[in-house]
Amino acid sequence: MATFTINGRDVDVDAHPDAPLLWVIREHLKLTGTKFGCGVGQCGACMVHVDGQTAFSCRTRVADVEGREITTIEGLSETGEHPLQQAWIAEEVPQCGYCQSGQIMRAANLLAMNPQPTRDEIVAHMSTNICRCGTYSRIVRAIERAAQEV
Repeated sequence: MATFTINGRDVDVDAHPDAPLLWVIREHLKLTGTKFGCGVGQCGACMVHVDGQTAFSCRTRVADVEGREITTIEGLSETGEHPLQQAWIAEEVPQCGYCQSGQIMRAANLLAMNPQPTRDEIVAHMSTNICRCGTYSRIVRAIERAAQEV
């Protein structure tokens, strides 16, 4: 049994300690905004926050989050009103949309640490996340837009 907080809610999950957090989030807790991409922590589709820091949930064992606070895309804003979510819409970032929850979670981490990042800082921080559709310029513009709102 693993006990942690997810999106402000305390949960007890009956999962093997070595189970990837990604599958606990998706299969046990039915929060499907966090996506499976590569399974080896190289694409960023599974990005969540653990105690405010980004983590590849596909590479994070559920035992490693015992007693910690997890935030998924669903917990970023219940209404979709987070400045990043609004900027993503305004800049028409997604094409297929698959990577977008991980992109937004990574961007939220950046803005929490650095509310006014330069373009180079945005590009460097976001380099952990892959977009197969290649919407990188729109992602950068959306983060710049959201930074103006934060």
